Amino acid sequence: MSLASHLDELQRKHGDIEREIDDAMNHPSVDDLEIVNLKRRKLALKDAIEKLRAQPTTH
Repeated sequence: MSLASHLDELQRKHGDIEREIDDAMNHPSVDDLEIVNLKRRKLALKDAIEKLRAQPTTH
């Protein structure tokens, strides 16, 4: 998998989790712990994206 496609996939997953968080916050029956876990996953993806972007590219 190329770096660009890997970044695209991570960004897609990040957006998916963001939508899951929004949906969960709009449903009062959702456990707060579930929202916290989603936010942790989103942050982990953001960190992975930033690490990949910080890597020097080789040609």
